[in-house]
Amino acid sequence: MPSKWIRPFRSVMNGLNNNIIPGECQLPSKGECMEVWRSSDAVCFDVDSTVITDEGLDQLAAFCGKGEEIKKMTLQAMQGRMEFRDALRMRLNILRPNLETVQRFVRTHPPKLTKDVGRLVSALHARDVDVYLVSGGFRSLIAPVAKMLNIPLENIFANRLKFFYDGEYGGFDEAQLTSRSGGKAEVISYLKKKEGYSRIVMIGDGATDMEACPPADGFIGFGGNVVRESVRNIATWYVTDFATLISELERKD
Repeated sequence: MPSKWIRPFRSVMNGLNNNIIPGECQLPSKGECMEVWRSSDAVCFDVDSTVITDEGLDQLAAFCGKGEEIKKMTLQAMQGRMEFRDALRMRLNILRPNLETVQRFVRTHPPKLTKDVGRLVSALHARDVDVYLVSGGFRSLIAPVAKMLNIPLENIFANRLKFFYDGEYGGFDEAQLTSRSGGKAEVISYLKKKEGYSRIVMIGDGATDMEACPPADGFIGFGGNVVRESVRNIATWYVTDFATLISELERKD
């Protein structure tokens, strides 16, 4: 990638609060991101606060009557550095959702899609661009999102809740790439190797999304639901609506 398109940064994360300071890694320039966007063969979307308007785990916690406990634990975790997996484990150990609760939540709380994301995914599919959902959330909560957007379920890369034979909470699958810090970058590397993609774009609101570029060839910061100042300040291309991305796809040079 030409040096004139490089913008350096280094991310330091505690697993939850998306703190980033300038430093070593590299992002392509806005112009380069736009070029990659128009010629991409695969696009990976974050889900919480990007494809949908809220955070799935927070909504599940509120449904279980433990919303404030989870918020308090999140705040405590933010005060000191910890790996994403450790932060996730701590919150789930408080929540401990059983299978029946998760199924009831999914039935009664359909996903709230971000405005125009359906149009954007359809536009990408029309261009034969493969679309993936790459999330630190849970597959059981994300599958309904994929169905609404006509994204194949096999194109979901997310964490998996585990349950004992009686349906009680049994932890989560720590073998999933997205269960650890840097997991989204690993997913993109895996897709490039397995599918042979040459230009992948990552879209998301958080630092874990931005960290995935590289190996992603472009990153688009999204602030349509929540603005992470650290991401907005560093991302070379930052948008607050998906209509902008649709227009860029349709733009004729």
